[in-house]
Amino acid sequence: MKNLDVIVVGAGISGLCCARQLKALGLTCLILESDTVIGGRVRTDQVDGFLLDRGFQVFLTAYPEALRILDYEKLKLKYFAPGTLIRSSGKVYSFYDPLRSPLKLFDSLFNPIGSFTDKVKIAYLKHRVMNGDYQRFFKPTKLSTIELLRQLGFTEKIIKEFFKPFFGGIFLENELSTTSGMFEFVFRMFSQGSATLPYEGMSALPAQLASSLPSEWIQTERPVHSIKNNSVLLKSGEALHAKAVVLATPSHVTEKFLGLAPKNGRRVTCLYYDAPTAPIKEPVLMLNGDSHGPINNICVPSQINSNYAPKNSNLISATVLGGMTKDLEQQVRLQLKSWFGQQTSAWSLIRTYDINHALPIIPSFFELDNQHQVSDSLFACGDYLSSPSLQGAMVSGRITANAVASFLGHHISE
Repeated sequence: MKNLDVIVVGAGISGLCCARQLKALGLTCLILESDTVIGGRVRTDQVDGFLLDRGFQVFLTAYPEALRILDYEKLKLKYFAPGTLIRSSGKVYSFYDPLRSPLKLFDSLFNPIGSFTDKVKIAYLKHRVMNGDYQRFFKPTKLSTIELLRQLGFTEKIIKEFFKPFFGGIFLENELSTTSGMFEFVFRMFSQGSATLPYEGMSALPAQLASSLPSEWIQTERPVHSIKNNSVLLKSGEALHAKAVVLATPSHVTEKFLGLAPKNGRRVTCLYYDAPTAPIKEPVLMLNGDSHGPINNICVPSQINSNYAPKNSNLISATVLGGMTKDLEQQVRLQLKSWFGQQTSAWSLIRTYDINHALPIIPSFFELDNQHQVSDSLFACGDYLSSPSLQGAMVSGRITANAVASFLGHHISE
């Protein structure tokens, strides 16, 4: 491509959104992706008729940026029920939003997961987060999620049995040290919209973003060796030049390119099983409310979206916070058997994903605002510069594209 305006390194969500906005602003772009496929952390593998997202993921329909740029109808979204199952003290309890699932009202309000007052406080929390502009959640704060929950008067029982496993599975840390603003934003997203799975798996999201770009803009299997000013040196030895370069790589990769010591990320392990019979009949997560054993949550994605498993099979996902240990699969098997009994002996392991840097560790991600321009012609985008989420990745891509356009003297109109 001659007279290239921008090179974007990385074809994850933020890089694709950056390219999408650059196109809308009339700029030309080349995306270089080191892997064989696009998507970054949002990927789906097809294995023996199963759709395996690389780590259990869901798409929240209320994400403001997604509502702006994605065609939900084409994604053919399949919906989770608005609630969870919680396993505590050897029993399983329904924990649903009573306003959205009135038939579950009695079970949810009068089960022993937290006190009745806790459930009233959840209603207050929902009211609190739904009012006003969501942008207020991204104002600087040092208050953590766990500190906010205690300030609001929630009991330690409901924190342990619901908040820690549910939001720990989202933030990939069960101490709930994630900033309270991020918690309130995510709570609003669950309250305002739905958790879903695209019919073709989570990879349908980057695929749709890429479909809006000229095909020649995206080149896979093009690993980058180094970047200097507005030049990119590929590992093949080829040098490419543009007026500006955007690093749309994960934070630890970006830090390597910039000569910085890469920081650790949140790590998660996801084990997928083929089961003849679904152990959970409802389209929801089952949370580990006891905090015993490695499993944080269990889901049957094929109960939500039948396309995730071939006929007469069920796809089970077991999520473990942290990385693989030598005997992790054995520990997970033992815990599954204690939960679901002898039927688990018929489950076969399809694949295990040990995902390092699944999310960036950002104690207070607000401090990273306005750092999208690294140097004169070098820019960066990613969820670590906005918020650790799909919403953050999409927003960061757009903001960075606008910054690049401004640098190149182009008019910006949202």
